[in-house]
Amino acid sequence: MIFFTTLTVKLTQILSVNALISALVLYLMLTTIAIADADTTQYLNNMMSVIKPPHSQIGLEAVDLTSSKSVFRYNADILMVPASTQKLLTAVAATTQLSEQFTFDTSLHSSASIRHGKLQGDLYLRFSGDPTLTSDDLRQLFKQLNDLGLYEISGNLYLVGQANEQLKAPGVVWDDLGICYAAPVSRFVINKNCILGQLSPMLANNGAKLSFPRYLPVKITTTAYFDKNNQQAFCELSLQRLPQNEFHIGGCFTGAHPVKLAIAITEPGLYAQQLVAQVIKSAKIRVKGKVKLTNAIDTKAKLIALHKSPSLASLIETMLLKSDNLIADQLFKAIGESVYEQPGTFANGAKAVSTVLTDAGVNLTHAQIVDGSGLSRYNLLSANQLLQVLQLIYRDPRFEHLIALLPVSGKSGTLRYKTAYNKAPLKDKVIAKTGSMQGVDNLAGFLSLDNELKIAFVVLENGQSPKTQQEQLAPFSALFLQTLLDSSDAIQQTASP
Repeated sequence: MIFFTTLTVKLTQILSVNALISALVLYLMLTTIAIADADTTQYLNNMMSVIKPPHSQIGLEAVDLTSSKSVFRYNADILMVPASTQKLLTAVAATTQLSEQFTFDTSLHSSASIRHGKLQGDLYLRFSGDPTLTSDDLRQLFKQLNDLGLYEISGNLYLVGQANEQLKAPGVVWDDLGICYAAPVSRFVINKNCILGQLSPMLANNGAKLSFPRYLPVKITTTAYFDKNNQQAFCELSLQRLPQNEFHIGGCFTGAHPVKLAIAITEPGLYAQQLVAQVIKSAKIRVKGKVKLTNAIDTKAKLIALHKSPSLASLIETMLLKSDNLIADQLFKAIGESVYEQPGTFANGAKAVSTVLTDAGVNLTHAQIVDGSGLSRYNLLSANQLLQVLQLIYRDPRFEHLIALLPVSGKSGTLRYKTAYNKAPLKDKVIAKTGSMQGVDNLAGFLSLDNELKIAFVVLENGQSPKTQQEQLAPFSALFLQTLLDSSDAIQQTASP
């Protein structure tokens, strides 16, 4: 074993991912007889001494689904940052608490009547935090007014949101806030509260050309430049977030290729107010008053037009497959609203999700749930707690459909192109939720043997440095699952009743 450990260290310096995996497979083949005779746990412990990263914190647990017997545990009760594996909890809680018919509704209301094409009073546009709502959806909503013959509103157009709304969960890293995957979680959402653009190098000099949809009510400027020949000792882009949805991009970028931009809106209420004013104007409906923000609606107002989001099942599928943070956190707040019958917040969402999962049999003692997406660094879960959620999904008919919504290695979602998962031997064998952020590389799901789910597993890796991540030939989780795959016969013999 000492010899093989030394050999593996040397191999990782010179071989490709496939070569490293092949070396491990060869070693496993040579030790097959020993595995059959020896204790499987000891064997896996020996392999851990070979593949375990030297600088990260690891939490592992794997269970045979047929017998419910443990296959392997390592720091399984240590609390760690779950990142997006947190979405497994959100999916189960949402399925439990929200009905199959649940949707995020965006609606138009008024207590006034329409006479001769004019609305004699105010119009209310109620936002619900629909994470899928687009500008086109709003145009279709106002088209319903066009179909009623409306062309003028004599009063104001009020956009209805939520008072004192918390736009981000505690513990979200400041650096993430200007990026679209951490867009503000607000009742006011249009186009994911995200602006897409591009920074391109000038041909004649090192200057940068900025492009984004100029009709949008944001201001983006730049003094950035391109270090085309890699001459700068230090070169890094920076994003400065200013009041009223203004942004400035500075610094430099090494290379001569365009840079894609995905900038999150800072003030979603203001953005909605300005964008809706554009949309209703394009709908050829005149507002004689103003477009204003409010937190209340006229109690006598009646529904006159409605837009519904996709179904709960569709929302959860996108959340799990694409690891959509906005959907996760909006569902998180919706769960809190449903349980406590008050406007959803991160605080009541956290308590609600914890209560729902505890009632379902998941022991969350000492865990900390802060959001639904896993963006917060304050979230804390153990490998065992995540494994309990996976076992619940596998065994409870209410949740078994969630398995089909998870990414499949080499085929779909966040596992489609992940290193070492998009080729043999792991391709098609892993059905799991990823969880990645700086310093974190987690995976929780199921391992398929002979086209049948056999093992539920959780791999938590925290404290991974960016340098280590760049230098590794394969993620630790891939090496661990490869070990489980190639020792599957011995595992099945040990785990069988």
